[in-house]
Amino acid sequence: MTAFAPDSLVLNRKLPLWYQVSQSLRASILGRAPDASLRLPTEEQLAAHYGVSVLTMRQALKELEEEGLISRHRRRGTFIEPGARRSTPRRLLGSIDAIVAQQSGERTTVLGHGSEAVPGELSEHFPDLAEIVAYRRLRRDGESGEPTNWAENAVRPELAAAIDPADLERWPMTKVLRDVVGVRISRITDTVEARLADPETAALLEVPLLSPILHYTGVTYDEAGRVVDVARIRYRGDRFSFTVTVEAQ
Repeated sequence: MTAFAPDSLVLNRKLPLWYQVSQSLRASILGRAPDASLRLPTEEQLAAHYGVSVLTMRQALKELEEEGLISRHRRRGTFIEPGARRSTPRRLLGSIDAIVAQQSGERTTVLGHGSEAVPGELSEHFPDLAEIVAYRRLRRDGESGEPTNWAENAVRPELAAAIDPADLERWPMTKVLRDVVGVRISRITDTVEARLADPETAALLEVPLLSPILHYTGVTYDEAGRVVDVARIRYRGDRFSFTVTVEAQ
């Protein structure tokens, strides 16, 4: 069994530190290796890793405990809950690590990938391209195996050449682009809307045709302002809710 190792995090001073840390740690927990230890480092070790105070770390851990991902025991330490449900409310607060956490947590199967013409509805995002590389994935709840959402990603071909599809069964596309391919992501624009399940979505998510779903679109930009990825994710309407927090300046 390998020791649990949290991902690194570049803090954004415009957002609450405890929130950024909790979301980064959440992504690490949900994307951990199968043989990783369930025991977390101490509060002091985690605080040093993220470069925050122990008080901030304690608040971040409280958030994860309330979510049911971890349990804390006096004198024994903090442990990942092995049976924690991963289909939790999505909280959007504007950090890249929040987006990674949002996409993490389910058991993922790559349904297919390959080059195709730029879809008409995405042409505004890829005006310089005739083709993109499309990836299609189905996510299931890690405990029950029930389908929770399915995703389509449209990625620039030169970046797709560096993507191993096997990585997409462990990590979200955002993490793969940033941490594996090396894309310097500047921002992600999110849109969430209510829709009705089309035949393909109904079949994949095992819900009735025209049942309500949540349709998420995430447009990812690099530092040059180019769109590098457009993610379209269909969530079962009976399994998810989204919460948006706006911080007063």
